Amino acid sequence: MWHDNETTVDYVNFRLVAKACAELIRDTGGEPISIGISGGWGIGKSSLVRMVASELSPDQGAGKSAVSTEASKYIVVTFNPWLYQGFEDARTALLQTVGDAVLEEAQKDTGLVDKAKSLVKRINFLRLAQLGGEVAATLITGVPVGLIGKVVEAGSEAWNKESIKEGIAAAQEVPGAAKGILDEAKPMSLPKEIQSFREALEDLFEELGITLVVFVDDLDRCLPKTAIATLEAIRLLLFLRRSAFVIAADDVFIRGAVRVHFAGTGLDDDVATNYFDKLIQVPLRVPRLGPNETKAYTALLFLERAHRSGQLDTEIFAAAKTSVEARLRETWTGKAVDLAFLESLVPQGNAELLGLMGLAERLAPLLFSASTVQANPRLIKRFLNTVFLRKTLAKPQNIDVDVQALAKWHLLERCDEATANALAEKVSAESEGRISLLRDAEEAAKDQEAKIQLPFGDKPFLREWLLLEPLLGDMDLRPILHLSRDSTVRDFGADDLNSAGKALRDALISARTSNDALKQQIREAGDVQSGLAMARSWEARRSSRTWQKAEEVLMLVEVCRIHSSAGPRAAALVSQAPVAQLAPGLVSALASCEWAKEVLTKWENDEQTPQSVKRAITSARKQ
Repeated sequence: MWHDNETTVDYVNFRLVAKACAELIRDTGGEPISIGISGGWGIGKSSLVRMVASELSPDQGAGKSAVSTEASKYIVVTFNPWLYQGFEDARTALLQTVGDAVLEEAQKDTGLVDKAKSLVKRINFLRLAQLGGEVAATLITGVPVGLIGKVVEAGSEAWNKESIKEGIAAAQEVPGAAKGILDEAKPMSLPKEIQSFREALEDLFEELGITLVVFVDDLDRCLPKTAIATLEAIRLLLFLRRSAFVIAADDVFIRGAVRVHFAGTGLDDDVATNYFDKLIQVPLRVPRLGPNETKAYTALLFLERAHRSGQLDTEIFAAAKTSVEARLRETWTGKAVDLAFLESLVPQGNAELLGLMGLAERLAPLLFSASTVQANPRLIKRFLNTVFLRKTLAKPQNIDVDVQALAKWHLLERCDEATANALAEKVSAESEGRISLLRDAEEAAKDQEAKIQLPFGDKPFLREWLLLEPLLGDMDLRPILHLSRDSTVRDFGADDLNSAGKALRDALISARTSNDALKQQIREAGDVQSGLAMARSWEARRSSRTWQKAEEVLMLVEVCRIHSSAGPRAAALVSQAPVAQLAPGLVSALASCEWAKEVLTKWENDEQTPQSVKRAITSARKQ
């Protein structure tokens, strides 16, 4: 399996972009610079940010590090506002992170430690002022803002109203407590303090001989309020000498956050765009993978998996990465990442790896062109994770199925679910799992002029999919569909619906509330027919399902209430839910169902589940 975390391992030639970005920072000569790395979800922004950081600081730690060069020493700080969301204001968190990094560096020079500590005190004052500015602070404390400095000097670390009052009283009793960065005789001007803070920070950078490089990542994961707060904090630190900001965010999301922030002001698209542009001097979009990069990326993922499992030597894997990197630098000259090149990356005679190289070569064009994938690195990983998980599940069930067939079928599931469902409905035990319609369509697809009958039609993707090896028309698809139960549940046995089962199926499709007539139908149909009718009615209502209404799971609840043997199948069906779309109404319908307990626990532990749903699950258990 492949993890979904950012990485400095480069499979798609991002390193060239990272080197160029790092060079921009080095070439500033101490002048400030801000670089915006933009791109959609999963495209590789975080990985590119880490590569840029590694170019400046090869030995960097988890959060910050320093690396010496002839001209400067870089203090690299990585700030992720998403981690602070809901716990601490992003603005103060960023200031504190920068202050801690500078103070740590100043510890190496005893002559500058006091200046660094003074800078931290300024940050503490600004954090306190975040409570609402000068006016709000005066209202809270009952004293001019200038006296707040005494609280900071006295070391108060609690920011609630009572603690502030206590801190001020303590400060007034301490001789000389107000001496330092704040003038006890005059009320403090917040604008002047901010400017003084910026000047002090610049001076400290100069005396330490450092350039501060701040990487801001995952900004587009934040709620609009947190995103804007972070940008405001960046603005406070931006354009200082010896400073550089690299901000990774989807610019489309930022424009949306700006609109939310300024809702009701009649903000137009140009203003929303300019807000971000004014912060960014050098805009940089993450390069989208092209057909060659998609082939190379997919092939290297296969090779990485083989290397982890011990099927491929470290030296051969390293040589493959080097060869791919070199080839991607030359694709503009016409040197393609073709099958011959991919096969040259693996030892001759290794039939499994050669087959996977062929699979990468065939899959890549469709992964590139399909609108549901569009060569997105994260989606490619998820696609392959599903395929190899199904392959792993096949072994203990004594199912012999080729990974290439699993990949072809999952590609159809991923990119055209309606066609996949239509084909799956035609798989039965009577035809030994073979679909004559699919076989005819694969044959027709070979002739570009031939018409392909429904459910395929004339979609370009489906024509390419039909031609993709291996051909599935003469293959028993029951094993593949059995392993695809993470996306749907199919019935292939000859025990199809009888007249009572069909009547029950239709009744379950139309039912919106429980009633005695429906319960009687379920009893009369028996457990086998009721289970089949339940699954068919569930499938029939797929297109209208929102995963929010209790009535949407009525067919599962009613059948399982009378026939407990249908419970495991019902649990498998409802576990397909996209947790981010769930609503509390669905929980109320499932809370009393024994068969749904594990599903509810899974939802409760999933970080993507809405908080309202988690609260509903907790409340239902208490009852």
